[in-house]
Amino acid sequence: MSTDIEVQYASEEPQLPSEAQIKNWVETSLQRYSQRFSLCIRIVDSDESQNLNNQYRGKDKPTNVLSFSFDMPECVDAETEILGDLVVCASIVADEAKEQNKALFDHWAHMIVHGVLHLLGFDHIKDSEALEMEQLERDILAVLSIADPY
Repeated sequence: MSTDIEVQYASEEPQLPSEAQIKNWVETSLQRYSQRFSLCIRIVDSDESQNLNNQYRGKDKPTNVLSFSFDMPECVDAETEILGDLVVCASIVADEAKEQNKALFDHWAHMIVHGVLHLLGFDHIKDSEALEMEQLERDILAVLSIADPY
């Protein structure tokens, strides 16, 4: 399996994960799939996160991760499945890591894994779905030697 991952940095935060770290987290999240995937991850500051969260979710505040799934038209037969885009707010992730006493890049890994699972169609609205998604997150993070975030 190979994954095309575009990483865009649009944040002034001082401590951001490297492109190599992000790609490792994404590829670990997708290792149980055999198809080729493509996605874009954009790391942003709080104004861009807030604008997108307000525009697409009606919530006028920044958030840690936004996922925008891509629905491939049925008429397109592509070798690569385009998953979509993740928008990660660097300052929110940093603040959460500090508040939750988590290592910064462990929390970054969790947010990337969480977002990738959303792009794959997992959700946490219903309790049963949340339990399944949280267990997948734990399993993927364990492969990365990151402790249970819950």
